Amino acid sequence: MSEHEVSLDETGLTLPIDAAGPTNEPASREITHDDLVAPAAVEAELDQRWNETQIDPSLERIELLMDLLGNPERAFPAIHVAGTNGKTSTVRMIEALMRAFHRRTGRTTSPHLQLVTERIAIDGMPIHPRDYVRTWEEIKPYVEMVDARSSVRMSKFEVLVAMAYAAFADAPVDVAVIEVGLGGRWDATNVINADVNVITPIGLDHTGILGESIAEIAAEKAGIIKSRWDTDDLLSPPDNVVVIAEQDPAAMRVILEKAVSVDAAVARAGSEFGVVSSTIAVGGQQLTLRGLGGEYEDIFLPLSGEHQARNAAVALAAVEAFFGAGAGRQLDVDTVRAGFASVDSPGRLERVRATPTVFIDAAHNPHGARALGQALDRDFSFSRVIGVVSVLADKDARGVLEQLEPYLNELVVTQNTSPRVLDAYELAELAREIYGEERVHVADTLVDAVEVAVELAEDTSEGGSVSGAGVIITGSVVTAGEARALFGKEPA
Repeated sequence: MSEHEVSLDETGLTLPIDAAGPTNEPASREITHDDLVAPAAVEAELDQRWNETQIDPSLERIELLMDLLGNPERAFPAIHVAGTNGKTSTVRMIEALMRAFHRRTGRTTSPHLQLVTERIAIDGMPIHPRDYVRTWEEIKPYVEMVDARSSVRMSKFEVLVAMAYAAFADAPVDVAVIEVGLGGRWDATNVINADVNVITPIGLDHTGILGESIAEIAAEKAGIIKSRWDTDDLLSPPDNVVVIAEQDPAAMRVILEKAVSVDAAVARAGSEFGVVSSTIAVGGQQLTLRGLGGEYEDIFLPLSGEHQARNAAVALAAVEAFFGAGAGRQLDVDTVRAGFASVDSPGRLERVRATPTVFIDAAHNPHGARALGQALDRDFSFSRVIGVVSVLADKDARGVLEQLEPYLNELVVTQNTSPRVLDAYELAELAREIYGEERVHVADTLVDAVEVAVELAEDTSEGGSVSGAGVIITGSVVTAGEARALFGKEPA
């Protein structure tokens, strides 16, 4: 008998396997320069499609693609997060808690700060560039089929959502934490029917697309709340929970009406859960949170600002709802503590330099700018704060500048590299109306603006000290991403 044949005797089956021979090692997960070239080519290809701000209000294209792919969006339970501000930080907190409870996670956030692979994360890490390219190549023929059947080609965002859901099903993940891109009702992510829906604070943003009033915008955001009744089993009520952050009364009314209309249970900040206390700590803050299952004490959150404490309460309630926690059924406190302690949220009041202290924050609307200013005021004791601001032209630049004004001693306006950016000199004119001539400086590029701001912070001619000065770079997600790259931060 040949040594390469399969045989069966009284001892069992013998297979022709050489255990001592060479093995095929798994591919390295290290990211090389070559690994980054292919995703850049994919992104250039996807950039030929509509971007995130061009919307044809329909789920037909993404639903058709999901059908052609075998409905990967049904392969995992999900927590769906909509709102105007705090979505990304809340998503990252939910994900960190889920991972602390030993769940394999998928995560989508948008837009990305530095690399498109940040938008699709598995186990808390951006998808590997090779997996990103492979996923696109696998679904590309089906995307082209949808394009051929539709009067409007699939947008870049729709394709990225499909890639995320395909990657999560392929992984597979135990739970996906999904951030809405824009609005909710017609957002491509909304092909899922989530176990838990989350609505973070709603403000005026994208008014040309979502509506001119808080109520109109809330109606779009609340579109992620859907009935989960199984028409084949009406005797078994489905789990369907909506976790609602603190809201303007007009927004809260709209959200509650939608929840009632689809038989969804509701957990509201300030009623069913909330922040009991928040005290400043080294590297973040110490919290006591009241969750759906009781109080959780001695929680360290390595993020600054009262708004992040409120986001933490929302995230905890969402995870409790997912696991069915409630009165008398509290989550393990030590695991909750471990989850929150592991949270990071790049580009959200992120410290990138020590002396002078330099922060990066992605605030891009008045609501976010106000939260940023309040966090700087509450959590830090700078004698002077210098702002570096670049805003996109379709945003409320005046509102952002007005909200930051009480917290900034001087301002350096500039422009990032986005084709949508507001010209630095146009922004400067607006800033001078609010700050006065002497407090406003202009720089043509972000690199120059940061250099000017650091020089202003290091200027001790008026008796201040470098250690008492801070610099905050903000105004846009693009600005935050370019600043992270400038300071050598890795995509996360």
